[in-house]
Amino acid sequence: MLYIFDLGNVIVDIDFKRVLGVWSNLSGTPLATLSERFTMGQAFEQHERGEIGDEEFADKICAELGVSLSFEQFSAGWQAIFVGQRNEVVDIMQRLRTEGHRVVVLSNTNSLHCRYWPEQYPQVGESADRIYLSQELGMRKPEANIYRYVLEQEGTTPENTVFFDDNYDNIVGATALGITSIHVVDNKVIPAYFN
Repeated sequence: MLYIFDLGNVIVDIDFKRVLGVWSNLSGTPLATLSERFTMGQAFEQHERGEIGDEEFADKICAELGVSLSFEQFSAGWQAIFVGQRNEVVDIMQRLRTEGHRVVVLSNTNSLHCRYWPEQYPQVGESADRIYLSQELGMRKPEANIYRYVLEQEGTTPENTVFFDDNYDNIVGATALGITSIHVVDNKVIPAYFN
């Protein structure tokens, strides 16, 4: 079997409020104002596909939020998203590999985050046979092509694949291709699935 794990809120806990909290403190803009203005819009998607660089992304988000932050300040907030690793999921990934299954990570992410999380959470890379990242592939979930690409690279079929993701749209996208898809709504879902 091929097991595909998303990264954020599947293997590693993330909290976007932490990002806005840092930006609020650094810019003096109320958190409520930033929460109201922030959207995962076009710039966000372009950055996740690797279509725009980190500094251009930072400029666009700062403009959308109406804040003035240096690139270093922006980055400090952006990396605050990471909370901690879900060790029980890492253990399951390692066990699956020991049992002879193929285990990969498929994440909508960006080059800025990839400068941070592999160092902070080295066990993620050690527990996966391969890591597929949206900004390297030029496509992102829930686009059908990204799932097809992973299946093709792994030499397997949707019927022999299980996918875990916290984003419902990504689950819908994978399910449409015939992949068994599990919506990870909290940290109990994956351990419960394997019990």
